[in-house]
Amino acid sequence: MAYTNELVFSALQRVKYPGSDKDIVSTGMVEDIEIDGREIKFSLVLPKENDPFASSLKKACVNAIITYVGQAARVKGNIRVKSKTGTASVKTKPVNLQSTKMLSGVKNIIAIASGKGGVGKSTLATNLAISVAKQGFSVGLIDADIYGPSLPKMFDVENQKPEVFKSNGVDMIAPILKHGVKMLSIGFFVNPDDALVWRGPMATSALKQLMNQGDWGELDYMFIDLPPGTSDIHLTLVQEVAVTGAIIISTPQDIALADAVKGISMFTGDKVNVPVLGLVENMAWFTPDELPDNRYYIFGRDGCKQLAQKMGLPLLGQIPIVQSIREGGDTGKPAALDANSIVSSAFTELAEKVINQIDIRNRKTNPTQKVEITNMDGCSAAK
Repeated sequence: MAYTNELVFSALQRVKYPGSDKDIVSTGMVEDIEIDGREIKFSLVLPKENDPFASSLKKACVNAIITYVGQAARVKGNIRVKSKTGTASVKTKPVNLQSTKMLSGVKNIIAIASGKGGVGKSTLATNLAISVAKQGFSVGLIDADIYGPSLPKMFDVENQKPEVFKSNGVDMIAPILKHGVKMLSIGFFVNPDDALVWRGPMATSALKQLMNQGDWGELDYMFIDLPPGTSDIHLTLVQEVAVTGAIIISTPQDIALADAVKGISMFTGDKVNVPVLGLVENMAWFTPDELPDNRYYIFGRDGCKQLAQKMGLPLLGQIPIVQSIREGGDTGKPAALDANSIVSSAFTELAEKVINQIDIRNRKTNPTQKVEITNMDGCSAAK
């Protein structure tokens, strides 16, 4: 069957610009289609120069054409990238992942994970990163919760846009710096009111761009705020970088702890083999501001503590439910910033324990190796 413009347009209508519910064809982003036998060429016209989604969109276009036009179609390398803001082509050079070591200037890469959603993982990641930075360390934070990014709001930087610049022919993204933390999130590049409906390859491509094209420089600690559960994002992380260790967040509730066990199992299993530094029990008890000595165990008592003992892991901290923590996340003023509050003291203690546990891990355990993917269904042991 001969390839036609109509077939190409139909395939590309399945590709949506990140953060939008409109496809790239209806928005006029596809121009100059040329078909010569199996060769398919066209221009991808993006809204602005140095668009951070150029690489992921090109990959999505290739996948769409191969899937819906024909397996024999030759389109990879034939997509010209332009911008609507100028007539000149924007030649986005993808990063060569074979020659560039991701996060090469980062001493420790720490995954912040949870088996279950809604346990306050992003709140903990935000306040932990700030507390570690307050102790004089250089800290980075990546919002890897691609489908539900929340860190821009928690840092009160929703209206900021990271600068994109060229470095050795490669588009680089300057992280937003606030409260001593360098931070990047997919939330900076999408409409916060739009649902992000992406297949796995686009989501993992976005994560790799944040890691590899972020201008991170030298950092003592990089915290990666992962989505809940176990997914392509987790596998991509351990495949692309050597993760120093993981921190598991849970509430003391039995149903949350059951999912936390799955998260621990994923990291410590033979196929991934990333050390778990410890557990953090969030929402450990409710303490009213006006009654700071009272504790009400709404979700159960010491569930994480008991799980940590059972699995031989450190309990890194127990963080109470306090109204100021929730308010700080909603207003972009994290609770860890208030040096005089009891909550801030809890986050400072957590930061100290995390730093100490990382030090112990680095002294007693060999460096983590990246996981090598051997097939589409899983992964081999780290090599």
